Amino acid sequence: MSTSSDIARVEVRVDQPLNLPLTLESGQAFRWHEADGVWSGFIRGELVTLERTDDGLSVQCSVPAVPGIQDAVQRYFRLDDDLPAIYEELCKDERLSEAIHQHWGLRILRQEPWECLTAFICSQNSNIPRIAKMQESLANDLGQTYTLGGIQRQGFPTPEALASAGEETLRTLALGYRAKYVAKTAEIVASGGLDLYTLRETSYDEAKATLMELPGVGAKVADCVLLFALDKLEAVPIDRWVRRAFEEWYLDGEELPYDKLLAWAHQTFNPNAGYAQQYLFFRRRQAKDKSLT
Repeated sequence: MSTSSDIARVEVRVDQPLNLPLTLESGQAFRWHEADGVWSGFIRGELVTLERTDDGLSVQCSVPAVPGIQDAVQRYFRLDDDLPAIYEELCKDERLSEAIHQHWGLRILRQEPWECLTAFICSQNSNIPRIAKMQESLANDLGQTYTLGGIQRQGFPTPEALASAGEETLRTLALGYRAKYVAKTAEIVASGGLDLYTLRETSYDEAKATLMELPGVGAKVADCVLLFALDKLEAVPIDRWVRRAFEEWYLDGEELPYDKLLAWAHQTFNPNAGYAQQYLFFRRRQAKDKSLT
């Protein structure tokens, strides 16, 4: 547990576009809390606070976390991605150019795979506030407590903790029918049946096939985890908003099954299909009807 007596502040320079609130509230991660412009959450298992500055990010963390925190923050926000170059390529498309200029600085995150996987298993037939509630409920009941100054938060529970809790306990924590999927997946990961980090080193197709062997993981959930945690920028999670954007704005209303729509997106937007998806998701979700865009 970190305590208020061992706090350090680290300045992380950011030379790339980064809209902090837009990125942290974009439906990729669900446990960032904001108060007076300061965000609290977890990066690489450490409780941190983040505040945007003129030159980058001011990060508070525990003293033991200092040696690795700058790299951890840079990796979390994928500051190794050349976002201006990605913008230059994607802005050749009129729709994407509009979406990018409306949501400048929105970045794809590189999250911890286990928490990301659990979140998107819980995303089925849900929405962002409900997913956040489920994730927070799991953490509050089964996670370790961390303190940083006056902030106290619970870390996300390990696979071992969720496997030990079991399906019935998870049902009481607002997961409903998703509890059986989370419990079974936790058992697989806790027992060593799958090392999620190794999927960062495999191909998109291989990693996706592996994820889809897990209980409760279909194509969309797999693509979310691949994009937001496993370094697969070609992954394109297709929810109703992305589907509407593709079909209404590009395909003249033609309805395609998930796999064919995904193949079209890869052909149209790769190697930056994941970024294209994220911007079009926001643009379409905010449109009151398709004529506005």
